[in-house]
Amino acid sequence: MKFLAITVLSIALIQFLLSRRVTIFEYERGLKYHKGQFVKILEPGKYILYSPNVTVQKVDMRSRMTSITGQEVLSSDGVTVKVTLSAEYEIVDPYLAINKVENYMQTLYTMIQLVLREIIGELDIEAVLSSRKQINDALNEQAYEKALEFGVKINSVGVKDMMFPADIKRIFSQVVQARKEGLAKLEKTRAETAALRNLANVSKVLESNPSILKLRLLESTGNTLVVGLPEQFGELGKK
Repeated sequence: MKFLAITVLSIALIQFLLSRRVTIFEYERGLKYHKGQFVKILEPGKYILYSPNVTVQKVDMRSRMTSITGQEVLSSDGVTVKVTLSAEYEIVDPYLAINKVENYMQTLYTMIQLVLREIIGELDIEAVLSSRKQINDALNEQAYEKALEFGVKINSVGVKDMMFPADIKRIFSQVVQARKEGLAKLEKTRAETAALRNLANVSKVLESNPSILKLRLLESTGNTLVVGLPEQFGELGKK
């Protein structure tokens, strides 16, 4: 009996000496494994691991920002566009993020790139330029669901910058300049049309009232117009 007690105490002492203390901070979660098999998720707190067969992997749960740079994608009409994306994400299921994929960050990057290729691949280059908000909305919708499959929540993802080949930039500049010149000519034509319309209206008025033209001529030369009075008014003046 004494020998058994000594044995138990010895084992307890060995376990205590081999024990490890683990602290899970507020922004972390711990994945506890026993002999390589997942046991449970540890919440923030202090833990003592008595068995050498038990390991804990910490996972940072804080939201983080990242840039996905230099992604060359093709529009539906074959124009290459280099797109830089920015994304904010966080881990919501540490078990899936660590155990389902080899590297959740790399998986996230690759998935967003593929979604971007699919979206822009269905648009021509003019639509790509004019539909930035729609592209961002589609990115958020499609990438969000895919990321949840491996325990990551995308808070936002969108196009940060777009770069085009030099020849495409030159063509776009010419198109913009042509549009500006066309608008200027259109405004000039509208003004000339309005002026002609006014002249036509004046011509109609003068045609039906020729005396207006005489009055206008007298006004412009500064002459005094004397209007004759009826005879009865003249006789009243003599009296």
